[in-house]
Amino acid sequence: MGKKLTAALLYFVLMLPAAALAEEKDSSILKLEELNVQVMPEFANHPNDKKAEQPPLLIGYQGSLINQSPNAQTGKIEIPLPVNEENFRIGFAADYSSDLSQMYEIEYELDLKKGTISWETSRQIEPNDQYKFVIEFYTDAINVKNETKTLDYSFKSFADITLVNVTVLEPMKSSNVKLSPPATEAPHENPYGLKMHTYQMKGMKAGEEKNFSLTYNRKETKTTSELMEEVNGQSVPAKAVKTEKAPLGLTIAGISAASLLAAGLLILFLKKRQRQTIEPATANPGIGSEKRAQLRKMLVDGSITETEYSELLKKFNQ
Repeated sequence: MGKKLTAALLYFVLMLPAAALAEEKDSSILKLEELNVQVMPEFANHPNDKKAEQPPLLIGYQGSLINQSPNAQTGKIEIPLPVNEENFRIGFAADYSSDLSQMYEIEYELDLKKGTISWETSRQIEPNDQYKFVIEFYTDAINVKNETKTLDYSFKSFADITLVNVTVLEPMKSSNVKLSPPATEAPHENPYGLKMHTYQMKGMKAGEEKNFSLTYNRKETKTTSELMEEVNGQSVPAKAVKTEKAPLGLTIAGISAASLLAAGLLILFLKKRQRQTIEPATANPGIGSEKRAQLRKMLVDGSITETEYSELLKKFNQ
């Protein structure tokens, strides 16, 4: 059924300086405590695409690691991504401050030959400290036959993970939605009325694989985020967005509170800036990554509209 998207996640590596590695070689340094996987068909186009002929699939990983060693750690983190999937592209990558109040874009490297993304941690990870990261990427894995869309998704764990949540978001204006196997949690809606299906898996081992099949009917060609923008633009005055618009639980990158994770409000809402995917990413000299992250956070919590977000980016880059 449909095209099979396999997240070929084989391993997870923290590459430490030689001295630290020598000290910690006999212990497990970082424990991947939680991984939230968002599977979002037709939610948004890649930032470089004004309109896509193929219905886009957006997938996001938000990981939470714990430093189990007695020493503070810094280094390079490397995880596999399904780079061989059709039209694979990174949309956004970031990590968080220790108190989760700030988000920082990652200067990452995408190695297409190895099939991995890697980055340097933006801060020192203290003993028993939590380190969160988010990676968002797009593929053309949705199979289309007239108005019927199908997606076969396979998640293969790249590490021993205490808790994995896979959430599938129904596209707006879709019908006859069928998921197999049924979600482990009862279907629930976010503040915008979008239905979400969550699979909770405890104690996944490295190499363990879970498969999911989704079918639905949808005639609408606009993405969910475009439809949401139209509705909000008509019904919510720009000056009142902050108070009248309920915050999204995610751009996965926008979340900063564990309570939102528990509430299952993990949704990506984005029109993101261009990102290189073959060469190591470099920061735009016109605006610092921290400022871009803050603008993005303002977009997520409703402080500014997407139009204002784009205008502010242009102004900063002048």
